[in-house]
Amino acid sequence: MESERDGILPGRRARARGVLSNAAGRFERHGVQGFADGWEMVEEDRLLRTEVRVERARSAITWNRSPDLPFDRSVNPYRGCEHGCVYCFARPSHAFLNLSPGLDFEMKLVARPGIGAVLERELRAKGYRVAPIAVGTNTDPYQPCEAEWRVMREVVEVLAGCDHPLAITTKGTLIERDLDLLGPMAAKGLLRVGVSVTTLDAGLSRRMEPRAAVPARRLEVIRRLTAAGVPVRVMVAPVVPGLTDHELEGILAAAREAGAVGATWIMLRLPLEVAGLWREWLEAAEPGRAAKVMARVREARGGKDYDAEWGKRMRGEGVFAALIGQRFAKAVARLGLEEALPALRCDLFRPPERAGDQLRLF
Repeated sequence: MESERDGILPGRRARARGVLSNAAGRFERHGVQGFADGWEMVEEDRLLRTEVRVERARSAITWNRSPDLPFDRSVNPYRGCEHGCVYCFARPSHAFLNLSPGLDFEMKLVARPGIGAVLERELRAKGYRVAPIAVGTNTDPYQPCEAEWRVMREVVEVLAGCDHPLAITTKGTLIERDLDLLGPMAAKGLLRVGVSVTTLDAGLSRRMEPRAAVPARRLEVIRRLTAAGVPVRVMVAPVVPGLTDHELEGILAAAREAGAVGATWIMLRLPLEVAGLWREWLEAAEPGRAAKVMARVREARGGKDYDAEWGKRMRGEGVFAALIGQRFAKAVARLGLEEALPALRCDLFRPPERAGDQLRLF
């Protein structure tokens, strides 16, 4: 008899989710496979729902030394992301929690309330040297659960309170809630925001990014941020060969019209478990284009699904990747978009004050 998908038991339904299965992560010795056992029992039909667990953070700042990234530190308010983008390169990180990079990544989330106090302590350390903190580089800080948990709000309050530079990456509309803090930070030269727009096709977006804001709403986020004085960079990320690459110029033009002042792009990345999840989704959602898409992906990745080599993982290699780069460069030049925005100010930073500290006179 036909078995259920990996990791999904009979009687369980996933609605508006990105991936189709929930196979165990690479560190697990055992997996879960549903199957019909012949008992002819009617299983309870139950919708799989999002769960949020709490982690009491012992540290807030994560450090990196990647030559591909323009920052050396970040803060992650959440682990996992309810947006459910099937292509998300961060999915493999859920395996470190003994959870699946599949459906678990978008349904079993981890919130880190209290991280603001931990961040304050780290910023007060005598050896701390200020540089922009990036938020949203792993999972989206403005995903739906932020409305209830407000962990990102904690982070912004701390950084705004001590004039620390901040770079945010998001596709979430909840960022508009924090404009009371973000607007003044931007006015001081302490903030920039990157808004991810993968496609302008609402139908494709709903299939590929099921719980993220539709493209038109993301463009509205750019408008509202711009109106508040926040410099916005549109991130055409990821560019999906054979599926969304033809939209590159259209996305850039729409974002420029909405007020974006900068732009960047990243080629589709399929590290570790993401490759299998992507191929499974592609065959089901875009069967007529699946072979073409994967052929183009491998053309840009040296014949593989993915190449993690420094200097190649963000943009790919070969003729197709070079063509995307040339098209992007010509479009941003024509539209007057900047590939590199001005550096954020670091000279205004002052360590957060502790209760009982002597007040400064000047």
